[in-house]
Amino acid sequence: MTTSAVLGASAQQQIMTPDLLWALGRVHMEDVNKDGTKVLYGVTRYSLEENKGERDLYIYDTESGTPNLVIDLPGSESSAVFFDDTHIGYAKDGQYWITEVGGTPQPLTQLPEGSGNFKPVQLKDGSWMLLFSVREKVSETPGEMYPSLPKAEFKVIDDLMYRHWDHWNDEFVNHPAFGKLDISGAHQLTTGGFTHIMQGEPFESPIPPFSGSESFAVSPDGKYVAYNTKLTTGKEFAQSTNSIIFLYDTENGDVIEVPGRSGYDSSPKFSPDGRYLAFTSMEHDGYESDESRLAIYDVRKKFTVIVGAAEDQVVEYINDFQWTSKDELIVNVPFHATQRLAKIELGRLREGEALSYELEYLTDGDYNYQGFHYAKGNLFAERQDMNHATEIYSVTEDAVTPITHVNDGIYEHVDMSNVEKRMVPTSDGKEMLTWVIYPPDFDPNKKYPTLLYCQGGPQSPVSQFYSFRWNFQLMAAQGYIVVAPNRRGVQGFGSEWNEEISKDWGGQAMRDYLAAIDDVAKEPYVDTENLGAVGASYGGYSVYMLAGIHEGRFSAFISHCGLFNLESWYGVTEELFFANWDIGGPYWTNPAPESYAEFSPHKYVQNWDTPILVIHGGNDFRVPENQGMEAFQAAQLQGIDSKFLYFPNEGHWVLSPQNGMVWHSEFFGWLAKHLKE
Repeated sequence: MTTSAVLGASAQQQIMTPDLLWALGRVHMEDVNKDGTKVLYGVTRYSLEENKGERDLYIYDTESGTPNLVIDLPGSESSAVFFDDTHIGYAKDGQYWITEVGGTPQPLTQLPEGSGNFKPVQLKDGSWMLLFSVREKVSETPGEMYPSLPKAEFKVIDDLMYRHWDHWNDEFVNHPAFGKLDISGAHQLTTGGFTHIMQGEPFESPIPPFSGSESFAVSPDGKYVAYNTKLTTGKEFAQSTNSIIFLYDTENGDVIEVPGRSGYDSSPKFSPDGRYLAFTSMEHDGYESDESRLAIYDVRKKFTVIVGAAEDQVVEYINDFQWTSKDELIVNVPFHATQRLAKIELGRLREGEALSYELEYLTDGDYNYQGFHYAKGNLFAERQDMNHATEIYSVTEDAVTPITHVNDGIYEHVDMSNVEKRMVPTSDGKEMLTWVIYPPDFDPNKKYPTLLYCQGGPQSPVSQFYSFRWNFQLMAAQGYIVVAPNRRGVQGFGSEWNEEISKDWGGQAMRDYLAAIDDVAKEPYVDTENLGAVGASYGGYSVYMLAGIHEGRFSAFISHCGLFNLESWYGVTEELFFANWDIGGPYWTNPAPESYAEFSPHKYVQNWDTPILVIHGGNDFRVPENQGMEAFQAAQLQGIDSKFLYFPNEGHWVLSPQNGMVWHSEFFGWLAKHLKE
């Protein structure tokens, strides 16, 4: 369905709808050319009829001010780079390709099935190296175990991590690899032409389920390839976040361990002169939401320095970074429920001494700045807010200017919501930043049903994100005021605020939620007889918890992939380091962690008395489906108006377009039934 068809022939002003949401192009920046005059980016568009998306590549020329379509082929292209101003490379169908702008694509590789995570890098001598991952078989298949029973379907499991996030683990692991890339096309990179790092080892790199090509880097002279991995498998892998960065010497095959810390060490990047390797580092093993600090490794002297912001600057998490010179970086950091870009100038590194820096913010305002690229003094960044999906902007000292306008044709016909920043007093005497999103036609003389949005994570901030599922603009357009508090535990407000959620899931965070809805409910335009609470993951847990303690505040609940019974959840979830850190460990220890007795929603289910919609995916292995089934069954057996929306082929997130439309239909149908009728 075309954008004009979704908008209608008249293209008159209207509100955001699920159809319009799916009609939006999803923009992602890929690369910037050497002199910073051209931006390469992709746009993914979804077809509801075909139930899939396709991605095309564009180049924006800053001199002409126009975008040009470069790749318009069936399927999706990714990992794209400028080889030069007239040739680009991209990954597709497990291989890496080159095309002249306006020309015919040619494959540069003929790699084994399962290759991926492509990262082409130009070395200082002008040549190109391709970093990528290959799949290696490290154990028997079921068919090899019982070759005389070819139709048998089974799994034999003798260790943990047999499934992860949304898939069952198999006999293969990912390993890093590299090889020279001939962009002339005269010679393809084939199986015999690349080096397989970690061959024969059972460990994975990139680390699943979310790591990708950012796990790899190569020094400017091509001497070292950096990668990270966890030297654990099975039960140990499930209980540890300790990852290590290694340098592989491309000349002699030696491997050097980069000194780091006990948690995640990730995202290695060499300085332009190759002297230093920067990476993000966490201190504590098992704490996936620990402070993510910048670490600098001196390649020549072989020591690492942990770098931190000055005490008066609230930065506890480095989302991303890029070197701009041998002693300067640009970083992406959370700041008071937004994401900003800032510049860091490094001082002299001394072994054994911590190094602090002053952040010079390059952006401000109520926006989320995300991926960014810097070249020759030109900075380009992705930006979104609660009323706008991602577009790409040019960032200078004087202005932040959009260079893509992919979704202007839709947004110019959509009435926007007013987003208010409200400071709410908490029960322990602190202030909590809470976003309040109003319907587009808001009239303070009327009353509106109001939703409390409960965030997941539990450490993820309620920033200026634009979700294609939990979309505040869409919720407000249906006539709801949305209250979205940055309760205890989220990042961007200092370490103390961030850490107060661990082992206290159902404590202060719940009091923060109630403080937020009670504060906003004082306003005369809030219909206190029609309040709802909605959320996913930890937010879904929060909904289950509030259902047992809300004391009549709410008239409807919706929980998506929420945790209901912490004991049964501990027995089926996969990343046990998360449960061990945030809950306190297994339920069978003596004494058992207090979380099981005090903060498990099923302990309060006898108090449930409010209609609840339960949503769950069959391939959610972080919060498996039994959690939703237990909650729904408890509601049903107590005679509570309840519904179970089940997606057998979705995981923690609903990703299919048609499933997404069903999700929104059931979501808003449930709210309308209980808060509007």
